[in-house]
Amino acid sequence: MRLREIEEKDNQAIGQLVQDSLERHQLNIPGTAYFDPYLFELSDYYKQEGAKYWVLEKEGKVIGGCGVGPYDKEKGIGEIQKLYIAEGEQGKGYSHQLIQKALDFAAQNYSACYIETFASLDKANQLYRRYGFSLLKEPLEGSEHNACDTWLLKEF
Repeated sequence: MRLREIEEKDNQAIGQLVQDSLERHQLNIPGTAYFDPYLFELSDYYKQEGAKYWVLEKEGKVIGGCGVGPYDKEKGIGEIQKLYIAEGEQGKGYSHQLIQKALDFAAQNYSACYIETFASLDKANQLYRRYGFSLLKEPLEGSEHNACDTWLLKEF
C-alpha cells in the first residue's frame, strides 16, 4: 500500500472513482462532485496554495483518494474534499489513512475544516464524527455542492 500525493497520471482513475461511487449511490446529480469541472484534472487543481490531494495505490492501482482545499480563506476554513475508496477495497481501514493525512495537513493550514456530504452515506458520516467533526444545521456560506444535505465542521 502506498499513500502519496496525486500526480497527473492519476487524474483519470480518481475522476472515474468519484463518478462510479456517486453513481452507485444514485448521487450522480447536479450539485455534487460528479459534475465538478476540474474532476478529471485534480492534479492541477490541488497545486493551489492550501490544497493537497493524496491517492492510495495498491499493487500499482489507485484505489482511493482524499483532498483538502480552501473553503473560506478569510475565516481560515479548509475543506475535506473527494474522499473515496474503490468499492472492493472499502471496509479495510483505508479511509482512516486518508482522512488522517488530510486532517494533519488541514490542521497546519487552517483553523477549521468543513465537509459537505449526504445523510445517506452512513459509513462516511460515522468516519467524520469519529474524527471529531460536528454536525451543522445548514451549509456554510459559499457552498458549491448545493445538492448535499449534511454539513460538518471540525475546529483545530
